[in-house]
Amino acid sequence: MLGNEVEYVTESVTTTWVSTAGSFTSRFERDIAAYVGARRAVATNSGTAALHVALLLAGVEPDDEVLVSDMTFIAPVNAVRYIGAWPVFVDAEDDYWQLDVERMAEFLKRDCAPQNGGLVNRSTGRRVRAVIPVHLLGHPCDIDPIRELAARYGLVVVEDSTESLGALYKGRRIGSGGISCLSFNGNKLVTTGGGGAIVTDDEELADRAVYLTTQAKDDPLEYIHTTIGFNYRMPSINAALGAAQFEKIDERLASKRETAERYAQGLGGIPGISVMPQAPWAKPAWWLYTIRVDPSRYGRDSRALMRGLASEGIMSRPIFEPMHKSKAHEGMQAIGGEVAARIVDEALSLPSSVGLTEEDQQRVIDSIKEFGP
Repeated sequence: MLGNEVEYVTESVTTTWVSTAGSFTSRFERDIAAYVGARRAVATNSGTAALHVALLLAGVEPDDEVLVSDMTFIAPVNAVRYIGAWPVFVDAEDDYWQLDVERMAEFLKRDCAPQNGGLVNRSTGRRVRAVIPVHLLGHPCDIDPIRELAARYGLVVVEDSTESLGALYKGRRIGSGGISCLSFNGNKLVTTGGGGAIVTDDEELADRAVYLTTQAKDDPLEYIHTTIGFNYRMPSINAALGAAQFEKIDERLASKRETAERYAQGLGGIPGISVMPQAPWAKPAWWLYTIRVDPSRYGRDSRALMRGLASEGIMSRPIFEPMHKSKAHEGMQAIGGEVAARIVDEALSLPSSVGLTEEDQQRVIDSIKEFGP
């Protein structure tokens, strides 16, 4: 579903403004902010970079704790560790696979206590500073109660919206109303090859994000630095690709939703196959259309189905290992985890790229039917 990608990237190259100083970076930032409904967007070279800087903007410091969705790609957890802070994993809920708000509330009430103007984890003695809810697989978290809990306990919310650009929560676009991070990796709804963004309504925070992502340079001419910064800004040549794709974002999103509808209709009646859920308050972006496979009813588990589809030349993939099982983050505190583990064992993401043809999608559906009971 190409538009002006070649033209804009060529313009960036021929004008020689390919770095962060080129015009497309600021243009892309304006596009992002306008679409999401935020005052500012700061484009970065990855979603992980956006998460790292967003946590710094939120005031997270070494030895703080950050509540994080247990069922997530590893990036937000790594970003917590980059700062020298500690993740506390919150289990998923079984209905929509998002962060379990009730478990989060129970932990904050039962296992934490106010101390010195902040909130302290009773078992570790560390300050609990923030929460990262992840809008997983293109479906929104139930973000209002998460924000309410955070406000009650003095926590900052940094939303990981990297998988859910275009999704709606109660009619509002994901990414608005706080500090949120996006990704424009190669497999996202809009791509810059690799990239991300921080979106916020806070002008001061946005200016601070620009400062930190451009090596924290303190003088327009002299190379003077009083703060440790990062080489995290998005180059103009990448932003040129994203600006072209944003011009067709409604078409790209419509393609995703058509794919989701065909999968729901085609797979909904197969014993042992559960189609991807949708909450009544959500309009998902359906980033990766994901099913659950009950081996006792379907006759094989999700990994066996994955191998069967591969034998037919169809690529599918499991979703992310629950973070409480990650060797990279071994020993971190987890609130539950059994629901996330069960969902991950049963889950399989199906082909769902923008522009997937009906014929190719039907082949996926037919193969899943064929391998079943």
